[in-house]
Amino acid sequence: MDILISGASVAGPSLAHWLHHAGHRVTVVERAPALRGGGYAVDFRGRVHLEVLRRMGLLDAMRARATHMGDIAIVDRDDAVTATMPSAIFSGDLELLRGDLGEILYEATRDHVDYVFGDSVATITQDADGVDVTFERGAPRRFDLVVGADGVNSRVRELVFGPVPQRSLGVYGCIFTMPNEFGLDRAGLMYNEPRLTVTIGGINPDQAVISLFFTAEGLTYDKRDRHDVERQRRIVADAFAGAGWRVPRLLEAMRTAPDFWFDSTAQIRMERWSRGRVVLLGDAGYAGGPGGNGTGLAVVGAHVLAGELATAPFGRAFEVYEHRLRPYVETCQKQASGGADFLVPSTDRKIAQRNRFFRTIRYLPPVKHLFKHLATRTATAFDLPDYGVLGHTRDLSGNRGNVL
Repeated sequence: MDILISGASVAGPSLAHWLHHAGHRVTVVERAPALRGGGYAVDFRGRVHLEVLRRMGLLDAMRARATHMGDIAIVDRDDAVTATMPSAIFSGDLELLRGDLGEILYEATRDHVDYVFGDSVATITQDADGVDVTFERGAPRRFDLVVGADGVNSRVRELVFGPVPQRSLGVYGCIFTMPNEFGLDRAGLMYNEPRLTVTIGGINPDQAVISLFFTAEGLTYDKRDRHDVERQRRIVADAFAGAGWRVPRLLEAMRTAPDFWFDSTAQIRMERWSRGRVVLLGDAGYAGGPGGNGTGLAVVGAHVLAGELATAPFGRAFEVYEHRLRPYVETCQKQASGGADFLVPSTDRKIAQRNRFFRTIRYLPPVKHLFKHLATRTATAFDLPDYGVLGHTRDLSGNRGNVL
């Protein structure tokens, strides 16, 4: 089939990888003019995520680009360490910078997939035999299927399903990089005030990744603000005005950071992920929010969708894809729904409670082992199908599969 994928982040290229190997002709259209860089980190957790990467033949390449981040020291405004957060909590089993992950996926697919950057879907019209798509810049084309893998603010979802309310998790945040003037090398610092969280990650001696997250009541942030970077910078600056520690210096760096990213945290919950010949993948259909295993869900969902398309007509394939994946998605979204107080504690008391917990597990190895289990149990709550027709190195049982 001739298949269009909207979105070249993680879900789109992952699906393109499998669709190519299944014999389909794939076009990926991406609004951004080039691959998105961005220094923020994403992670994969547990055997299910890692097995999909292994089947893709990309696990070793990703391990070679892993951040290998150590623990994060939680500090007070005087830089005194009050607790330590183990790396397994925030880095999972494999952590990469977002730009590195995108580059690996792109390099693995660019010779077999038609990438169109700097364009986006304008209209979608379906009939019984195909989908007519017009673009903001390119010529109209007709496809057999269209996949919306274009994120939580999906244009494809809006065109095909109409307005879908986003379930806000009440947290806003920005991420950017700056010169590493903190003496951190694969280590991090975290600072909290009620409703504010600051994290500095020393990815290497030259570069630091800064995360500023906060909760706010009554903040107006809507569709019109999503491309207004100066408005976003003002929102963050206002939220952190008067905060202590190193915050004034970080706000100064934020104002000129070329890779500044900002958004609200939200979930997408839909009754159906497909309509006719159009289907949603990843955050476009089932964004989980922070702590919801979004990157892992993207690659697992891509594998399942491609596998079902390789074994059944598209209508049936879409149904089985959703049937298999929805319980897993709901489990991940449930975990993320309660994450606001962990990510951004709302009171001094809750900050102190969290810090006491981390101080406790540091000295109790059995508890640390249990926490490792708790940190990955949601990510592993899925029986990964063996789509031998796609070709892969091995399945979870350890049996040899088809080698591409």
